[in-house]
Amino acid sequence: MYTPAHFAASPEAVDSLLLNSGTANLITMSPSGLLATLLPFAYDPSIGEHGALQAHLARNNTQWSAPVTGEALMILQGADAYISPSWYASKAEHGRVVPTWNYSTAHVYGELVIHDDVDWLARHVRRLTHKHEAQMQHPWTVDEAPERFIAGQLRAIVGVELVISRVEAKTKLSQNRAPADVDGVIAGLQARGDLHSAADVERARTS
Repeated sequence: MYTPAHFAASPEAVDSLLLNSGTANLITMSPSGLLATLLPFAYDPSIGEHGALQAHLARNNTQWSAPVTGEALMILQGADAYISPSWYASKAEHGRVVPTWNYSTAHVYGELVIHDDVDWLARHVRRLTHKHEAQMQHPWTVDEAPERFIAGQLRAIVGVELVISRVEAKTKLSQNRAPADVDGVIAGLQARGDLHSAADVERARTS
């Protein structure tokens, strides 16, 4: 990943992407070429040296059974936003401004482990459900569904776990702009209703 020094992600930003991102693209190289699937995942920091990303595929998706050549890759994406040059204070000063895009992303590499046992899958599904239901007013739990129905659903999926070997991450959040330009970016994003992206720019400025 091309990452200028001023856009290098801090350890805190990397942890936030791993813990809070909802989905990631799993990319593997098979004998027949590249394969990719967008998957919801949960991060378990206790596995291996750098933790692991745990997800699942439909059993009918052949990516899980295709031999993997080399490392597997999961690409995580945080909030992203178009940045208008009209938001920059420097536009009025010299006009030498152009549009850009702000974003946070992580490329997570590692060994892909397949889990085709019901106990692992049951634990994984409960953890993934809790991750996304925890903030609901009335959180749904797996136990609310009929046991036989859940058993059938578990038979239809296969677990995949990326045991992390390295992470390349980038937070391009206007760090290369003058303070007045950053103020304009935050105000512009807030006015557009993109509060997540505005908060990311504010955090990057104060980190």
